[in-house]
Amino acid sequence: MAGARTAAATASAGSPASSGNPPPQEPGLGELLEEFSRTQYRAKDGSGTGGSKVERIEKRCLELFGRDYCFSVIPNTNGDICGHYPRHIVFLEYESSEKEKDTFESTVQVSKLQDLIHRSKMARCRGRFVCPVILFKGKHICRSATLAGWGELYGRSGYNYFFSGGADDAWADVEDVTEEDCALRSGDTHLFDKVRGYDIKLLRYLSVKYICDLMVENKKVKFGMNVTSSEKVDKAQRYADFTLLSIPYPGCEFFKEYKDRDYMAEGLIFNWKQDYVDAPLSIPDFLTHSLNIDWSQYQCWDLVQQTQNYLKLLLSLVNSDDDSGLLVHCISGWDRTPLFISLLRLSLWADGLIHTSLKPAEILYLTVAYDWFLFGHMLVDRLSKGEEIFFFCFNFLKHITSEEFSALKTQRRKSLPARDGGFTLEDICMLRRKDRGSTTSLGSDFSLVMENSPGATGSFTYEAVELVPAGAPTQAAWRKSHSSSPQSVLWNRPQPSEDRLPSHQGLVEARSSSSSSSNHSDNFFRMGSSPLEVPKPRLAALSDRETRLQEVRSAFLAAYSSTVGLRAVAPSPSGAIGGLLEQFARGVGLRGISSNAL
Repeated sequence: MAGARTAAATASAGSPASSGNPPPQEPGLGELLEEFSRTQYRAKDGSGTGGSKVERIEKRCLELFGRDYCFSVIPNTNGDICGHYPRHIVFLEYESSEKEKDTFESTVQVSKLQDLIHRSKMARCRGRFVCPVILFKGKHICRSATLAGWGELYGRSGYNYFFSGGADDAWADVEDVTEEDCALRSGDTHLFDKVRGYDIKLLRYLSVKYICDLMVENKKVKFGMNVTSSEKVDKAQRYADFTLLSIPYPGCEFFKEYKDRDYMAEGLIFNWKQDYVDAPLSIPDFLTHSLNIDWSQYQCWDLVQQTQNYLKLLLSLVNSDDDSGLLVHCISGWDRTPLFISLLRLSLWADGLIHTSLKPAEILYLTVAYDWFLFGHMLVDRLSKGEEIFFFCFNFLKHITSEEFSALKTQRRKSLPARDGGFTLEDICMLRRKDRGSTTSLGSDFSLVMENSPGATGSFTYEAVELVPAGAPTQAAWRKSHSSSPQSVLWNRPQPSEDRLPSHQGLVEARSSSSSSSNHSDNFFRMGSSPLEVPKPRLAALSDRETRLQEVRSAFLAAYSSTVGLRAVAPSPSGAIGGLLEQFARGVGLRGISSNAL
């Protein structure tokens, strides 16, 4: 079956009306989050317990895709292709508007695509093959797991016994391995050449040129054995024709520290000295100069800066003048991968470049449902361990509202008229936490440290006040170099002393010239330190991008609060976390929150 083509004309056009406060909610978003926090999605379980809910989620995703795209559906009934990919895998062919249809027309035959998928699925961990999920300017942005190693290819069922448990590197269940797979694994001595050859054919068929690897390891090692591999260490150099980018990013375990620091990403730096971390940042030289980022400092970046800079890099790749697609993957492809796929989707949407007819609540639903839930993110397991990468993703939208993250080629609003008095809009309010381990900042005093006033004194909390950005110039558009033999820039700097923290004396030092927006990108005035508090709009005029991303974030916080809720850090010295949801409820007018959400 080649797939059922679905045109935008057949999609439902209904959408909730916007309202001021609380944020407008997508019908079914609460049900989606409740189901998501109850169980991991498995394609083979779609008709079982909770099947009707899952079917509604799947149907709604198809409706939302159909608003703006003509697409085909690749059937994955009962997880025949991959047990934790959607049962209805959407292949976007072209935008449904007449203008875009004439500009970009799909050259992919769905029947051939399906054949390549079936043949290549064994090449990657858990069978999570290269899957296109975003269509931008005729380019496919894809996701997958990393390459499978010998262990998985020849003994997946045995490894399942040792590596089960829901971690990022856990393995699929025994029943995911078919008899055909076992026969192929045991009988073909050239298995790597065959399956990786089909993987490469699939990448080329989707016109993918850039492969971004988020692993902090070259190979995943468990009990002294390599259990996965990656393109960057393929001994046969099969992937040499692709542009490989090693951009190591902390795994989901690191987000336990994010939660333990009261959901504070500023100043949270990954420990690059750990023994298993052996993949340095490596980016082809022709890609490193246009973004005005000091990549050699990547081991000194906090979680905000690192996420911002990697997102800028990904946006520059998809916004280049060529027609090359992009693949993003980590190990299993269901934690770090959906984080960056979601940020890409929401950032391009905020610029009005994709999903142009969807409202904030609708794009939020699509991103949560398709990018996270239907692609198998284990929210239940992550919440039980405090690894809240899912919450981080949508709360992080406040850090990418500025124009430097825009994919629009034209220069947009740069600044506003200067204010009366001694301050200009180029004065940036840099905020910090007085005590990062404390939850007592709900009533903290604060003062403003201005860029031209290094001697200003006082204490304040980043979460207590967030101000409008100073109108930094729009980041120059990425321009592709025509180097035929690009050199790679490889950095593996020594880690500073572990107890060394970024300086916060006087003017808070800019951690990177390209990531200053981490301190001033939330264009709302907020009192209190609750991560779930819905921001209150300021009087200052916001750009369309800022407004749209803030509406998405506010809608997420409202829905997350009333369904999942924050998990309290135990013990909580001040008890402040226990009152976060109540504070949020008062802010949006909810009647109350069930205590078992904490």
